[in-house]
Amino acid sequence: MAHPATLLALSGQGLDGTFNSIVPPIYQSSIFRFEDVGVTKGYDYTRSGNPTRDTLETLLGDLEGGAGAVATTSGMAAVSTVLATLDADAHVICSHDCYGGTERLLVTLAAQGKLSVSFVDLTDASAFAEALRPNTRLAWVETPSNPLLRLVDLNALSVLTRAAGVTLAVDNTLLSPLQQRSFDLGADLVVYSTTKYLNGHSDVVGGAIIARTEALLESIRFTANAFGTIAQPFDCWLVLRGLKTLPVRLQQHEANALAVARFLAGHPAVAEVYYPGLETHPGHELALRQQRGFGGLLSFRLRAGAEAVPDVLRATTVFTLAESLGGVESLIEQPATMSHASMRPEQRAEAGITDDLIRVSIGIEHIGDLLGDLAQALAHALPEAATATEDAVLTLT
Repeated sequence: MAHPATLLALSGQGLDGTFNSIVPPIYQSSIFRFEDVGVTKGYDYTRSGNPTRDTLETLLGDLEGGAGAVATTSGMAAVSTVLATLDADAHVICSHDCYGGTERLLVTLAAQGKLSVSFVDLTDASAFAEALRPNTRLAWVETPSNPLLRLVDLNALSVLTRAAGVTLAVDNTLLSPLQQRSFDLGADLVVYSTTKYLNGHSDVVGGAIIARTEALLESIRFTANAFGTIAQPFDCWLVLRGLKTLPVRLQQHEANALAVARFLAGHPAVAEVYYPGLETHPGHELALRQQRGFGGLLSFRLRAGAEAVPDVLRATTVFTLAESLGGVESLIEQPATMSHASMRPEQRAEAGITDDLIRVSIGIEHIGDLLGDLAQALAHALPEAATATEDAVLTLT
């Protein structure tokens, strides 16, 4: 197979056999004409199959090294589809600091009696063994986690899940197939919000599920078709377009994120920085073994506490106050009141998602502008540090 960067740049060129367009066409059709009674050219109804969606799914399957993929209407539709494959009495073990929407869905399904769930700290492999039940069918892992960037040793966990006959699903949204090869580390399913880095332009909502085996793929395809959670052609086309620049975008995201993390780690207004690219991060060595990059998301806490967070958020001019991530523009937010607001308060506390935590998604802007914006915003939390931080910005840029 060609290098992933080449695969991405050339993706979809063979789709148009009529006019040989370089950019894959959008088959924005809900229905397809039959050749004869019971005979089609492979498509009849877009919910069951569409050439544009198939192009995206083939590309994602090839990138991840799996049996194939299913593109869904959103990241949460991908989560919902995976959970819908489980039997009614199934037990799920989930990372305790998962995305807020994932926690909300699992809690809702548990309250409805459709499954049971245990939220545990999977950075400790023994926690999985302790939570394991005879009816455990799925382990759901985010690594790195959102927003505290905790890392789970997938190789170690996969040994336990395989021995127990439990499906291991990895939410790889914060990295990508270019920065973490989850199947190589023992995953059975890999899930994405394609809204984030894969699309990268904040102009589409989508998701994807990639399966390691044909049997799992068939189950996911059947469920997505039956529940109608499949992605629409134009959305798939937008993700295909975004994927072409994924390698170069990731390079800039990561270079900027590392510079921002180092700046924040030395800032007197900042108490703690969470970014696996820092040598001080507890998962740094694991990241070096398991990942091919550190990503573009990081979080930090203010020494002044939660009371100073609104002032910092209001003061930014380059960073936008918004709760997504992975786009070309830099975003800043307070997880406790935004991206993870739907999480039960006790679960947020257990996961360490407190009100003094700020999350930043680092975009591809010039690093001097990003550091300068953070410096002036943090001056609202510690005014006496303004001059010192201006000097730090000049040094780092």
